[in-house]
Amino acid sequence: MAVRDRATTYFKALQDEIAGVLNRMDGTPFRQDIWTRPGGGGGDTRTFSGGRLLEKGAVNFSAVSGQYQEEFARKLPLGDGLDFYATGISIILHPLNPFVPSFHANLRYLQRGDTGWFGGGADLTPYYPFEADVVHFHRTLYDALLPFGEHRYREFKAECDRYFYLPHRKVMRGVGGILFDHQTGDPESVFAMVRACGDALLEAYVPIAERCMSLPYGERHKAFQEIRRGRYVEFNLLYDRGTAYGLRTDGRVESILISLPERVRWVYDYQPEPGSPEAELWDYLQPRDWLAVGS
Repeated sequence: MAVRDRATTYFKALQDEIAGVLNRMDGTPFRQDIWTRPGGGGGDTRTFSGGRLLEKGAVNFSAVSGQYQEEFARKLPLGDGLDFYATGISIILHPLNPFVPSFHANLRYLQRGDTGWFGGGADLTPYYPFEADVVHFHRTLYDALLPFGEHRYREFKAECDRYFYLPHRKVMRGVGGILFDHQTGDPESVFAMVRACGDALLEAYVPIAERCMSLPYGERHKAFQEIRRGRYVEFNLLYDRGTAYGLRTDGRVESILISLPERVRWVYDYQPEPGSPEAELWDYLQPRDWLAVGS
């Protein structure tokens, strides 16, 4: 079976696994929306809302094909021609409790003409961060990538730190994670690395969510969570390459914008009170060697 077909099968199975775990944690069934794309393929969007864990969340799978617009195709760094195939999974979790971080991950395979490549990543966006949780998140990703070379985590973390940076705010969106794209080379080795990352996603996030989802919180905490979610929205609408790619390839708008949280606020010239728990977050929003913190 071709790599693209095995990748498609893996991403679909991973969606089933992650959605099942979230369903048990959240306590409410997800909404399933199976859709087709005009021109070729389709997907399965599973959304969560109103449960114990998630204010809004989604686990998306898609496998689509078609033709790029010529202007867009000229900007792509790999492959030839206009024909494409794309498959992947994306996870976006915006928890109810402000002490539980938001979580984002995606894994994908793209093929243009006869050239195929993998990409993906995972990152964490806490509001009231716990150092041990951030270390756990990064350590889990490091361990998953270690069989493929110790340099992998370092490279992918550095790329994540660069990518999830809001230049107009001069801070990162969260505490980073890993990010990689245009991974070619030996397709079997790269696919094994992608599977290792996918298999680590639940271990990276679920223990953090389980520990924090029952912590007590008040209106102050919710207000700060919603202010910080505004930064999440700013990044996704201004800088996110996946959002731009989906819209420029006539993707399904509801699936593309499912990453946006349900409740957000923008407060003019918001500044946290010095010394407050809210102010502590800013120390986390710059690149840091989290493995060294945990050693």
